[in-house]
Parts: sequence; structure tokens; C-alpha cells
Amino acid sequence: MTVIVVSGTDTGLGKTVFAAMLVRALDADYWKPIQSGTEDGTDAGTVARLAEVDPKRILPERYVLSQPLSPHRSAELDGIEIDVNALALPTTGERHVVVEGAGGLLVPLTRGTLFIDVFGQWAAPVILCARTALGTINHTLLSVEALKTRGVPLLGIAFIGDAMPDSERTITDFSGVRRLGRLPWLDQIDGTTLDRAFAENFNRADFIGGASHA
Repeated sequence: MTVIVVSGTDTGLGKTVFAAMLVRALDADYWKPIQSGTEDGTDAGTVARLAEVDPKRILPERYVLSQPLSPHRSAELDGIEIDVNALALPTTGERHVVVEGAGGLLVPLTRGTLFIDVFGQWAAPVILCARTALGTINHTLLSVEALKTRGVPLLGIAFIGDAMPDSERTITDFSGVRRLGRLPWLDQIDGTTLDRAFAENFNRADFIGGASHA
């Protein structure tokens, strides 16, 4: 079994759609340990719908928080205390597991713990999802530095959005981290279009071959 963590340089950049694509490509289970905000449904529900997989492959969240805020604040407003020790990675036998974080790397889970701290404890390879829009070079290089500083294994960078070859090249050249591919904007998102997007833009072997650096 391989556990792969999907995180991002920011919130709302499309990493849930990327996670759904990866669930299909790797025939994996999906786990969102902390859901922050439920007004528009949950990311687990979105992945189940977009990836068109058996609901049994969507593992239950450890915490579901009502407000679309940083988990530490959403938990406070809900009167919930997040126990980071309760966020152990799931074991599901032979099947791969795609784990999606909440927001960016340095999102606080509590007043004393960032999500990246939990990633360090897990020691599972992280895919860093990055926008291709203006500002991505700075945000992505800062995120890579944060992962390197904490010794979190980084599988590679997955870009999301319109093609920006120079930005992508600049990021990979400066960071030394491999480019996994780019998920373009999709007019329609379902199992068929996700399969096509993966086949045209990614290589399955890149996701099961280990991290690019520690």
C-alpha cells in the first residue's frame, strides 16, 4: 500500500479535483482527515461524485467542522478540540490511499500545530499542487522550502490551470523538484474526463516511485 498526501500552495486551487483524478488513476481509497466548511458539501462527497467510485473507498473524516475557515478557528467556533494524535494514517490493506490536506501547508490545525507538522509525522510523500496563475513562482518556492526545512518527502509538483511553461520551468529549475504534470481546467468533470486528463498529462509510474527528495 502507498499513501500519497495531496496538499497545495493555497486554498481553492483545484486540489480536490486533482485528488479525485488520482483516486481513479491509482485505483485508490480517499481520506480527508479534516473537513473545514460544510455549506457546499464536503470534499469527500465531491471526490466520490467526480471520481465515480464505490462510496466504501471514501474513508470517513476524523473531524468535520462547519465553518469554511482555517481548521483551528473553525474547531474553536464549533466547540471542538482537534487532537493531532488522532490523525494517524489509515491502513486499508493493499489499496493505495490518497490523503488530502486542508488548504495550504502552513494552515493551523490547533493554536500550536500546523498541517505541515502532521505531514512530517506521517513521513508520507507529498504532492504539492500549484496554480499556474500569476504569483505561483513565489508561493510554490516558499512551499517547497517549508517542506525541505521540515524534511517532509516531496513526490513532485502538480500544476493546475492554463499552460504557463516558463513559470513551471522556473519553479522546477529553482526548486530541483520534478514536475509531475499539469491538470488543465476541465469544462466537464467526471470519471471519463478525469481519466483522459491523467492519461494525456501524467505518468502513473511517477506516483508510485518514491519522493524526489527528503
